[in-house]
Amino acid sequence: MKEPVRERKAARAGEPDAPRVQRSGRVWQVRSAAAARQLLRERRSTTQAGFTAEAIPKGYLKHHPILMSDGPLHDEQRTKVGRFFAPKVVEAKYLGLMQSCADRLLGDAEASGVVRLDELALLYTVEVTAEAVGLTESPVPAMAKRLVSFFNQPPFDITRPELGRTPRQWAQAAFNGLLPIVRFYARDVRPAIRVRRAQARDDVISHLIAEGYTNADILVECVTYGTAGMVTTREFIAMAAWHLLGNDAVRARYLVAEQAERLAILNEIIRLEPVVGHLYRRVQQPVTFSDQGEEHTAEPGDLIDLCIRPANADPETVGELPLALCPGRPLPRGVNEAVLSFGDGAHKCPGQPLAMLESDVLLRRLLARPVSIVSEPTIEWDDLIAGYALRGFVLRLG
Repeated sequence: MKEPVRERKAARAGEPDAPRVQRSGRVWQVRSAAAARQLLRERRSTTQAGFTAEAIPKGYLKHHPILMSDGPLHDEQRTKVGRFFAPKVVEAKYLGLMQSCADRLLGDAEASGVVRLDELALLYTVEVTAEAVGLTESPVPAMAKRLVSFFNQPPFDITRPELGRTPRQWAQAAFNGLLPIVRFYARDVRPAIRVRRAQARDDVISHLIAEGYTNADILVECVTYGTAGMVTTREFIAMAAWHLLGNDAVRARYLVAEQAERLAILNEIIRLEPVVGHLYRRVQQPVTFSDQGEEHTAEPGDLIDLCIRPANADPETVGELPLALCPGRPLPRGVNEAVLSFGDGAHKCPGQPLAMLESDVLLRRLLARPVSIVSEPTIEWDDLIAGYALRGFVLRLG
């Protein structure tokens, strides 16, 4: 029998690929792409439970963060903020910035001969996304370090009471989280708010001010955009470069392709290598979903763990060779090219156009240069985004 093709690099040890739907007490693991899409599109029966959403007190903030809210409030927030990340808006407003930023960073790297791609990608994604958000009043390298420090947290398990943490770990989490947030507010967020209260600009912070958000509300939104946007795109850029540098045929095609085909290649890479590996929903009303003709009903209080890595490799949705890199693979109508890597339904990530375009701009310029791998990255795992982190990815340029 022919061995199955397995090109996925980020496969977490001990993480099962089956069964398609599994229940363990009050926790459901869903690895079926169709069932996961159905559950993500349940607009009123479930609420956000990932990214420690349930640990954020709802009474303290005037406006609940967009990543954590649900229902009509979330729909209204998405509609208003979505205009900043629409594909045509992203290309018209930010393509020039992406190009100049990529050229500058790669030029500096070429002059030194070697570069850590994970570090360069962080500076690049922070600079680009900060422009869209409005975090433009502080130096990018310092802000990037502050954003990364948010991830210095003790491990947790969202399926367990108190996230599976001991009181000592909770104390450590509070200490490790509070100081970076205070620094981020004082040095990045507050200066940006001050400037935009004096004169509004066309960015997210100005929009939030116009909507009556308090400084605390704006801080939480900026943390969300920083961690869920800038940092995850950084990981994908490194992963995409790793694949393209190891696949001569796909890299050659990528370098001569038009933008639409290049983006299709990148969407296939993130389909294979989703940065966020799990999405979680808490059941508020009984919800019935089906897979392969079998119906399942989750009851109020149940936690649904949508396992994105196996769902993105579900052969019933993605077809043959689910763990191979096959740009342009046929998908069922209505299925995103990235499948579930950016979620689906009401909480589908609005930043997909920005993330894909900025990744394309940097990768195209990087791979057009003479480039080789000095050392491949190590794969680490982060509980907050339930995803991978690539570190120590060293390239030689020139």
